[in-house]
Amino acid sequence: MKSRPAGHVLVEALIAQGVDTCFGVPGESYLAVLDGFHEHRDRIRFIACRQEGGAAFMAEAQGKLSGRPGICFVTRGPGATNASIGLHTAFQDSTPMVLFVGQVASDQRDREAFQELDYRQFFGPGTLGMAKWVGEVQDADRLPEYIARAFHTAMQGRPGPVVLVLPEDMLRKPTTAPVLPRVTPAHAWPAPGGLRDLRALLMAAKRPLVIAGGSGWDADAARALQRFAESWQLPVGCGFRFQDTFDNRHALYVGDVGIGINPRLAQRVKDADLIIALGVRLGEMTTGGYTLLMPPRPTQKLVHIHAGAEELGRVYTADLMLQASMACAAKALEGLAAPVDLPWREWAASAHADYEANHVAPAVAPLDMAVVMKTLQRLAPSHAVYTNGAGNYSGWLHRYVRYFGLQHEGRTQLAPTSGAMGYGLPAAVGAALLHPERTVINVAGDGDFLMTGQELATATGYGANRGAGRLVSLVVDNGSYGTIRMHQEREYPGRVSGSDLFNPDFAALARAYGWRAARVERTEDFEAAFAEALQAGAPMLIHLVLNADVSTTRSTLAAIRDAARLAGR
Repeated sequence: MKSRPAGHVLVEALIAQGVDTCFGVPGESYLAVLDGFHEHRDRIRFIACRQEGGAAFMAEAQGKLSGRPGICFVTRGPGATNASIGLHTAFQDSTPMVLFVGQVASDQRDREAFQELDYRQFFGPGTLGMAKWVGEVQDADRLPEYIARAFHTAMQGRPGPVVLVLPEDMLRKPTTAPVLPRVTPAHAWPAPGGLRDLRALLMAAKRPLVIAGGSGWDADAARALQRFAESWQLPVGCGFRFQDTFDNRHALYVGDVGIGINPRLAQRVKDADLIIALGVRLGEMTTGGYTLLMPPRPTQKLVHIHAGAEELGRVYTADLMLQASMACAAKALEGLAAPVDLPWREWAASAHADYEANHVAPAVAPLDMAVVMKTLQRLAPSHAVYTNGAGNYSGWLHRYVRYFGLQHEGRTQLAPTSGAMGYGLPAAVGAALLHPERTVINVAGDGDFLMTGQELATATGYGANRGAGRLVSLVVDNGSYGTIRMHQEREYPGRVSGSDLFNPDFAALARAYGWRAARVERTEDFEAAFAEALQAGAPMLIHLVLNADVSTTRSTLAAIRDAARLAGR
């Protein structure tokens, strides 16, 4: 084997793992890796982003879309700390990802050298940390071993992020180490006895409900879930920001179980006598602050199926716990024979009717966000990818867009269950670069957008709109941190502090980055602007000006304030 710098070997190892796109911000601590990208520029590309948080979000989106680790490179110290938001998102969203961090040279360690950090302490691997594993490569000859382990760890069990720390002198050392073959994760099937127990629980149920979500799904598993639901006529809801796990157009779909949940669906979760939680962690957002299912022992019978053994029994003592990969669990479930007589058919039908009724919204003027979302749905290709960050504005997207199930075209929803602001635009740019044939639509709030808005330059510089797909960003501008303002009015009515925003002209800002742009203040003007955005040419930003009083899909600030005052706050 020919000797070459370890930095080149790292790039070769990524190519062997099927990686063709990496995201990052360049740094002097990993110059040898950047030279490796140049050496192999015909097989892999490095996308230079404008801030490490944006780069990490792009890598996280890559992991969601591909099911294999998204790759991000950052330099030591400030680079790593900036990237931590994307790492935390990958951890909470169970997204496979590898973050490579340049480190000071080995002979300078433990002196608080320039930008030196102890990454094992900083990223704190564990159940409440930011990474599944943090490793540091000291020996260039072992670099391929570490990379293979990183990929295994990121994909095994509950997927998640891994951090590999790379001392800069190690990356320059020559090595003859061969790269290792492509990693494929080992999958776990549910125990046959557990499947029999699950069938017995179903046979005894009157009001069952499936809550599906989480990561690790593939198209075959999603199709198997649909066949299982159809065979047993089970109503299916999707966990918070995993709405594309099940086709939202299906007659058994009942809505998303998360923030802004349909009140009727929330009541159904409480009234169910059997919950089958398939792939979801049953975290705070999906359980309505642990109120829809009361811990540690819910009133409903609970079957929890999850890929991570450490997640089972962590919060809820379920009646049946099965450790299984989502790629296997749904396929096993579809093999359960259903009886002819199913007593909950009307329960399932009325749950879906509640979902359909939830799409009916009162008219709002001058800009109706419900109509905006429905127009997106009507004009965009069915397999369009929708992205968002955090904020009340996302409620319109979640409530009124019907997500394609991933069994059709792959993932169509990229959104952070971690509630990370600034996620949506970098995720959209990353998705457009990875899949230039797909239309990608970002919906962002004004505060959300400006946290990573500089990645407009990344989209322009790397031609994110050159394929058959289109890249569109909608910025919902209400001049405030809307979610915080809502909470203020509820808890301290009329006492507003720190939640006002002073915004630029978003359309002018977008044009400065080489994007097309339009400003929309009235509902009737949106369709023409979005139709223009779907035409060939540069990416397009649409600046939506929304009255600050329009707080959520269900209420206004004035109504929230009045209710709080009536309650004596």
